[in-house]
Amino acid sequence: MKAYVVGGAVRDELLGVPVADRDWVVVGATPEEMVAAGYRPVGSDFPVFLHPQTHEEYALARTERKHGRGYKGFTVHAAPDVTLEQDLARRDLTINAMARDESGGLIDPFGGARDLKDGVLRHVSEAFVEDPVRVLRLARFAARYGFRVADETLALVRRMVAAGELEHLVAERVWQEFSRGLAEPHPARMFETLDACAALAPLFPELRVDRAALERAAKANAPLNERFALLAWPIAEDAVRALCDRLRVPNSERELALTACHLRDALRDAADASPASQLRILRRADAFRRADRLAQLLDVARYAEPGTAMENSTARLQRALAAANTVDAGAIAREVQAPAEIASRLERAREQAIAAAARGD
Repeated sequence: MKAYVVGGAVRDELLGVPVADRDWVVVGATPEEMVAAGYRPVGSDFPVFLHPQTHEEYALARTERKHGRGYKGFTVHAAPDVTLEQDLARRDLTINAMARDESGGLIDPFGGARDLKDGVLRHVSEAFVEDPVRVLRLARFAARYGFRVADETLALVRRMVAAGELEHLVAERVWQEFSRGLAEPHPARMFETLDACAALAPLFPELRVDRAALERAAKANAPLNERFALLAWPIAEDAVRALCDRLRVPNSERELALTACHLRDALRDAADASPASQLRILRRADAFRRADRLAQLLDVARYAEPGTAMENSTARLQRALAAANTVDAGAIAREVQAPAEIASRLERAREQAIAAAARGD
């Protein structure tokens, strides 16, 4: 029985990136032998075990054979006679198909180290076509490292797209890979890669991606919901809603995207808006309950439309919120009993505070 560190840990170590966790492949063992050695079984689809001390994952070497559509349509064969090279051959990209033995020696049957050095993403084998999620993973790795895609891999993915393979992707897997790529250091590269593969339009027909805006957000280390809202900024609100529904986008990303889409015209005009109009924007953005979301909304506006006009608008709204928050809502509530009157007086007081701040009173 031999164990090898595989995949991302080897890749990241060669890149000089800190290794967060390690995955292992075990060759020459049976599930019964793993349990007898103290490993705890956790895999449901194929034999995976947790080390009794480190709790790292150890998977038995396996091969996979496609038998149906979708990412679950595989027959897995795990047995002591499966070699390490056979296990590595089922992986997606050469940079993810390397291993280190227990003495630290590099095992690289498909040239992953060379591709890392050259900055190339290349598929390991024709088996790449058996899982359409790999198209999104390819784009995600381009977004992480800024690597180019090998010509033969581009050609392979284009054939997958033409054959309709992307139609078998499920929403959860699309969002998982898409969101991870969007959060990477070079998110625009994900869309460039998908476009080059002819996969962008089939997967995300609504999007008109402003790649420069995404790069501005990435340089500022913007969170995922701000980056997703940038995608929503140039398109119609109903299209944003449809995209969110189709991908089952989580609430944090969905809410900010729809708010940005709904308020973008008002944000553009906020610098010259009246105190009453500024107050309406703040209410529609739910700024009095969620000042953090207003701050994120204004970040999105600045990434989307850099320049003096938007800077003036966002700064004006920030001052308006600060002024409106000086109003003592509790004091008004103590003076007036009727809820409608409280709301009316609070509205007038906040509007007056915004106007006074604009005058410099």
